[in-house]
Amino acid sequence: MKKIAVKASKPYEVLVGKGLISRCGELISEVTKTKYAAIITDDIVDSIYSKDVISSLEEDGFKTVRFVFKNGETSKCSDTLNRIYNFLAENNITRSDCVIALGGGVTGDITGYAAATYLRGISFIQIPTTLLAQIDSSVGGKTAINLSCGKNLVGAFKQPELVICDPLTLKTLSPEIVSDGMAEAIKYGMIRSRELFDIIASHSIDNYFDVIDDIICRCVSIKSEIVANDEFDKGERMLLNFGHTIGHAIENYFNYTGYTHGSAVAAGMHAITEQAVKHSDCSENCLKALDEVITSYKLPLVTEASLDELVPLCSNDKKCESTSINAIICSDIGTSSIRKMPFSEFKKYMEA
Repeated sequence: MKKIAVKASKPYEVLVGKGLISRCGELISEVTKTKYAAIITDDIVDSIYSKDVISSLEEDGFKTVRFVFKNGETSKCSDTLNRIYNFLAENNITRSDCVIALGGGVTGDITGYAAATYLRGISFIQIPTTLLAQIDSSVGGKTAINLSCGKNLVGAFKQPELVICDPLTLKTLSPEIVSDGMAEAIKYGMIRSRELFDIIASHSIDNYFDVIDDIICRCVSIKSEIVANDEFDKGERMLLNFGHTIGHAIENYFNYTGYTHGSAVAAGMHAITEQAVKHSDCSENCLKALDEVITSYKLPLVTEASLDELVPLCSNDKKCESTSINAIICSDIGTSSIRKMPFSEFKKYMEA
């Protein structure tokens, strides 16, 4: 088991190791005094992991209750959130108890937001079961739900007490969902680490598991360092949004169906880098290497939506500030910067 410290306003650890789900009761007991936990999960994850998680928790003396919602990005909404609030209240969850997010990014986001706001804040633990959640969304304290006009527009910063990453959970995922997470791993390589990028590029969707522990630890270490420097997303942390401005627009355009988050981010990374090459902000070799690794993990470079259709939707992105937008541009693999520009300039930049 490897431990990565996240030095946020409330420090905690990310644990990475095969088989940790079967030890979750023991591990959670080390960070909380309560013995009453509410598990929040979706219907797919519930059928695979809830039994083992509950068994481990009960072996360590926990009483548990469980809320299950329909899987998918469309469930990350106010209706599901309100049902979680009512569930917690009906089961007498108090401020001294905790909630456990068991699942992927959607589960972690909505559970974290519920934990941040129910009774003005209760403790929560992340047990991410997808690659995307293990390397990205479970770490750093960003929680949110979507609105009809944009993604993650309502949320709060809420750091977990603990994050438990068990790479064995990835064995139950389809190749498409693994690819979804690899898009975020590619992002980390692009913004901060050529070494990580090269590790990812030297493998593919067919043999990624050979190096998955290393990839998870490297991604989490990069994110923990950035979060320590900029917990509340006012500066350096914006680098983590590489590919996400267009990516979120793609998700919104297709109403969160048809393209996964990772697929949308992959297309977003290609789009902004292609434009950066046209503006001489990036080399053609960098774009070529990015496109090759995106393709090797069976992720798309483009979608059916044109940039002319997508760029206007970027004005609803949470990275906008008044009439400006913070565009993340990689001048080379492992080197990134934040380019603040008026939205009109960003529109021209993307239309070049």
